[in-house]
Amino acid sequence: MTDSQPPILSPDALGSAIREVIEFVDAAGWGQPPQLFALVPTSLLADTQPEWVDEHDTSELTLIEQEPLPVSPESGMAELEHVLATTSWPSEVEGCALVQEIIVLPPEAENDLDDALGPLLADPDAADHVARSAAEALPESRTARLAAAVLRDGRTLSLLQLAPDDDDFDGPIELLQHPDLAPNLVAALAATLENVPFDD
Repeated sequence: MTDSQPPILSPDALGSAIREVIEFVDAAGWGQPPQLFALVPTSLLADTQPEWVDEHDTSELTLIEQEPLPVSPESGMAELEHVLATTSWPSEVEGCALVQEIIVLPPEAENDLDDALGPLLADPDAADHVARSAAEALPESRTARLAAAVLRDGRTLSLLQLAPDDDDFDGPIELLQHPDLAPNLVAALAATLENVPFDD
């Protein structure tokens, strides 16, 4: 732990960090499990862990990939809700980010899916598994990558990357933004920054 004050981050720091997160995950291709990252001031790492920082790195925040998320044996999906509810960070971590693949549906398809899942809501694992399978089977569904990031100073940002067409996987990364994108995920990430680490 350190007693030094965290550096003042520029207005562009969070946007640059979340784009770097997406590029890092995108390099491994589609079909990746959810990934969680700590965002640590690069200047702090340069002082405390210089071997982790490229001397030519000009980014304000450095990404530190966390261990793979545990997977539920019932659904085969990452236990995202449990992980975020039990995660805390040391004071050196200025923010965090999470990237996960989702299925994007038009509003009318989402309504039909909600009606079909009603009887299964008592079993969240079963409902999640059936919902994802059903969504993937719909012809109008799109695979997308959702990235959300938060900082201790209250800044948040969420971006959506639609999977490209089969013949355009080498094209540039296109990101969509909306102020109401993934509010529950953003709130869950922000809560991890408020949780007190066990060793404090």
